[in-house]
Amino acid sequence: MPLFDNIAENKDRPSEAPPATDKRTPLEMPMESSTLDDRLDRVAAWILAEFDAYYIESRSIPARAKAAFEDRDPAHSLALSRRRLAIYNIGARAVSRDLRKALPREIEDERFWSRAEAIYLARIQGRYESDMAFAWINSVRRMICEGMWTPVDYAFLHDLDPESDRGAAVRIDFPLDRKADIAPVVERILGIPGFTGHWRDFAGDVQAVSERLDQIISSEGEGLVPDDPDACRHRRRAVKIQMAAAGFFRNRGAYLVGRIVFDEATSTPLILALLNHEAGIYVEAVIHGRAHAHNLFSSTLANFHITTHLYHEMAAFLYAVMPTRRLGLHYSTIGFNHVGKVAVMSELREEVIARGERFATAIGFRGSVAIGFAAASSDYSLKVIRDTPTDQYKWGEFPGVDAVLDKYRRVHEIDRTGSMLDNIIYHNLELDSSWFDPALLEELLRDASKSVSRNGDAVILRHLIVQRRVRPLPVFLDEASYEEAAQAIVNLGHCIKNNAAANVFNKDLDARNYGVSRFQKVYLFDYDALEPLTSVKIRSNSDREEGEDVVPDWFYEEGTVFLPEEIESGFRLLDRGLRRLFRATHGDLMTRSYWEGMQRDLERGDVPGIRLYPEDCRIEHPNWPSSPMGE
Repeated sequence: MPLFDNIAENKDRPSEAPPATDKRTPLEMPMESSTLDDRLDRVAAWILAEFDAYYIESRSIPARAKAAFEDRDPAHSLALSRRRLAIYNIGARAVSRDLRKALPREIEDERFWSRAEAIYLARIQGRYESDMAFAWINSVRRMICEGMWTPVDYAFLHDLDPESDRGAAVRIDFPLDRKADIAPVVERILGIPGFTGHWRDFAGDVQAVSERLDQIISSEGEGLVPDDPDACRHRRRAVKIQMAAAGFFRNRGAYLVGRIVFDEATSTPLILALLNHEAGIYVEAVIHGRAHAHNLFSSTLANFHITTHLYHEMAAFLYAVMPTRRLGLHYSTIGFNHVGKVAVMSELREEVIARGERFATAIGFRGSVAIGFAAASSDYSLKVIRDTPTDQYKWGEFPGVDAVLDKYRRVHEIDRTGSMLDNIIYHNLELDSSWFDPALLEELLRDASKSVSRNGDAVILRHLIVQRRVRPLPVFLDEASYEEAAQAIVNLGHCIKNNAAANVFNKDLDARNYGVSRFQKVYLFDYDALEPLTSVKIRSNSDREEGEDVVPDWFYEEGTVFLPEEIESGFRLLDRGLRRLFRATHGDLMTRSYWEGMQRDLERGDVPGIRLYPEDCRIEHPNWPSSPMGE
């Protein structure tokens, strides 16, 4: 049965666990018999009961995030994001640990496990979230097999079809009439989240958004039909607005997400950004266009909380709004990281097999801690941590592979503030050796032997880090025009500031650790040198006389010491004009006051706002006090 076939009859409600009649785990209950079938049944029931507990809590979080927005409590929203990411691994690891304790011999027996899994799969058949439940049992099995190099498949129960119109179940269509006022449509759109709190000026927002939409529709209507160079210039006609029938919540913000559809079956993303002031809820910005939508939905930010349980349909609708963004990333962006994890692996397989490419060493410099590689036309970059770093490593004693992986995991679990790439970490993954360039495979087996082994035609990776692909900043600067390079340098400063807002400090400020997206945003992507900003000691040599040879006091301090005035030299930027531009735009980053002020804010528990969209997306509100832009 295809995965989506049973959605229609169950689309109005999530699956619920059966009421508990006994709080003990299945293996703690008195055994009426000790038969193999009894133990198999209890193992399957135990794993499924724990999945149900996880899933029900996970699906309760978006409603709580909506309440946090209405209560103006961004700290609680961040805590909900961390909890949502953590509960999956906490629950799955607890099950795997308890199973090992209860059945130490049986649980490592391949035949026993396969039979228990067959019982489990029969019980999840027909459930909407069967793919999540399938990912759960595979996660439990991977955790049980962590020390045994036993590969577990990363695959869906069934294939997904991103081209099908699954998004119809979670969207609302608002037809447009050129002769009619658009204000009634805007009123209905603003009513989608069903807020119980009051608006600061609902009528004023309706008018302001209506005027902005009229401008957008008029400007987007001018131009050539896309992909038709022989067409004459003419006006496209906006025929409808399609909006997701749910609120999107993250940090301080709430969002209404959709697209404007034109009569040539073309479209442009449309997103309304909302904030909640003491005086009430209001529309802060109208965001349209592919670049701004991609930046807002970037996997470099915290997951959205979405007030619908129909995650397949929502991922499909977002794919329709942003079709150049891979389906696996859409799943991850809305908080279904484990479905996204499987989807990304399916996409990697498709890229290698369908295009006939191989994984080869990544462009740019060779990392001192990680071996980076990718297929030539892939949207993803892959990494494996070296057993020991290269001679270029500059941080003293190497803490080990597990310690580096922990830093990547921590970045995955925080709000990445739009400036750090998310990570998907696979464990005990088996790939075909034909997918690898021979020289790359030789390097992996030689320099990462603790994590990579070969068994015939199979390459088994104890860990694999996958990130969205960006162009290393030095490579981009070598190839870009001066105007493009200048924009990237300005965005580099925004990246560092956004990282600081997340209590993240990259002590290796070398430009080679940063990358540039297709929309010229700059992201940090190497995490082995990350430290909490609040633990960094901010010092300076500015009070020393030139030529003074006395060793400064900070030289003997333990821990991470940072001298802000040296940030520019750390970048290794050769172009003097770009260095001057950075100083002119982000000179505050070169002062102690900036960094110490950020540390004080973080220690007080303040949640700094971050820059997510350009100033010209904002709605003007005459006579209103100024408000922060973004989340």
